[in-house]
Amino acid sequence: MCASCGCQGQGTTMTNLQTGARAEIAALHEHDGVAHSHGDHGHGHFHGEHHHEHHDYAHRHDHAHAHDHSHEDHAHDHSHHRVDLETRILAKNDAIAAKCRAWLAGREIVALNLVSSPGAGKTTLLERAIADLSGELPLFVIEGDQATSNDGERIRAAGAPVVQVNTGAGCHLDAEMIARALSELKPSVGSLLFIENVGNLVCPALFDLGERAKAVIFSTTEGEDKPLKYPHMFSAAKLVIFNKIDLLPHLDFSMEQARENILRVNPDAVIVEVSAKTGAGMQSLYGWIRAQRMVVKEQALL
Repeated sequence: MCASCGCQGQGTTMTNLQTGARAEIAALHEHDGVAHSHGDHGHGHFHGEHHHEHHDYAHRHDHAHAHDHSHEDHAHDHSHHRVDLETRILAKNDAIAAKCRAWLAGREIVALNLVSSPGAGKTTLLERAIADLSGELPLFVIEGDQATSNDGERIRAAGAPVVQVNTGAGCHLDAEMIARALSELKPSVGSLLFIENVGNLVCPALFDLGERAKAVIFSTTEGEDKPLKYPHMFSAAKLVIFNKIDLLPHLDFSMEQARENILRVNPDAVIVEVSAKTGAGMQSLYGWIRAQRMVVKEQALL
């Protein structure tokens, strides 16, 4: 269950696009007793407690009065239970993410969680990065979508090993999915791991995947106020990648205003401007990635 929108991660599958091996991944909320959430909501149980016989008007009046209050109490209990459930889900997620982060750090792997709205150009950017960097370092990809392996097949064709995670009704990847995908993908020591999250700028902000950094891909076709509309995601990101700068001459888009809005939400954000289509600005992105790799190597020596 997503702590923000309540979506269910049921029906999540993982496919190794190199071997064709496929497996199901249990939703995070089904672990450690959290699956009781649906049964605990049981409205029928609550109302069943009030199905007593009514022998006179006074009894019926008192019962009705008590019943009105009990609905308020039930609403309060339901809200309290939901908050408690969300806390437990995120705590479970964070515990798994911490293990993923330690596993990645121990192997000097830089993992980047790529997030964006649908159509911002994540997959095209990955194809460009794989073409440009594959001779320099090993690259691996975990590809997240609700359905189809279309993007995963594009990544495989570009030359990177990829595990496709389909979340079904789920609107984001979680740490359990990443842990399972890592066990299947087996990225090599010193490699670069791209995690392409489901296209969504709300829920992925809440879920730590054990990544080195979240990177928001922000297309010039989306409007300068995107960071103000989705402040939680932009504040959680270390890197903001302006994509599709090749379209700027054809758009009514102020890069200056967009930058100002990003820095209002996240003064520490690193901002790079690229065109995944033409390759413009991509060397700035690669420079940032190389710097992250150096930091990871230095930390491994400590």
